Amino acid sequence: MTYSDLKPISDVLRKCSSPCNLLVFGLTPETLLWKALNHNGKTVFIDENRYYAAYIEEKHPEIDAYDVTYTTKRSEMKELIASAKEHVANECKPVQNLLFSDCKLGINDLPNHVYEVDWDVILVDGPRGDWPEAPGRMSAIFTAGVLARSKKGGNPKTHVFLHDFSGEVQQVCGNEFLCKENLLEASESMGHYVLERMNESSVQYCKGSSSSSST
Repeated sequence: MTYSDLKPISDVLRKCSSPCNLLVFGLTPETLLWKALNHNGKTVFIDENRYYAAYIEEKHPEIDAYDVTYTTKRSEMKELIASAKEHVANECKPVQNLLFSDCKLGINDLPNHVYEVDWDVILVDGPRGDWPEAPGRMSAIFTAGVLARSKKGGNPKTHVFLHDFSGEVQQVCGNEFLCKENLLEASESMGHYVLERMNESSVQYCKGSSSSSST
C-alpha cells in the first residue's frame, strides 16, 4: 500500500475518539501498522486463511485475528447482488445483526462480539484474488455496510475504506452497498466512504435506490 493510500486511513484513525474501533478485512503487510496506529483502541483482523491467521497470532500475540470461510465466487457477483436486492426487506436488510442472517452476501460466522462492536473505521483489503473462482470482496463490502448502518452507540458515522478501488468488484459493490452519495474521496487504489447509522426499518441501501423493488 502506498503512502497516498495509507495517509487518509492514518488521518482518520488519528482523529478518531479514543478508544477507536477498527475492523480490517485482510491480513496484509500493513497489519502491524494498523495495530500501532490504533494503539489505544480495538483492532480486529478478518482473513480467509485460517492457517495464516493462526500464524500471525502466534508470532504477534497482540494481534486479534479471526478466520472466515467465504462461500461466494467472484464469477457470481451479479447474481449475488441481485439476490441481495431481492431480499433487501428481509434477510439482506441494510440494518440487522448479521449473526442471525441468511443473506448470501452477509458474513455470519464471525465471533459474536464482532457483531456487537460499534466500528468507527472499517478497511476492506481482502480477501485476496480476482480470478473467477476466488471469493471476491462482495461479502466483505456488503458486511461493512451493514455493520456501519447497524451501530447502536458511539459516533453515528463510520469511515469505510476500499483498497484496490479500481477493481470491478470494489467499484460495483461500492456503488450498490456503500453508495455514491457516501463516497468522500477516491483515487485509483482507495475509496473512502462515510456511512451513517440507519433506522431499523430501512429497506434500501442508497438514497433514491430502487433496491426494494428490483426483483
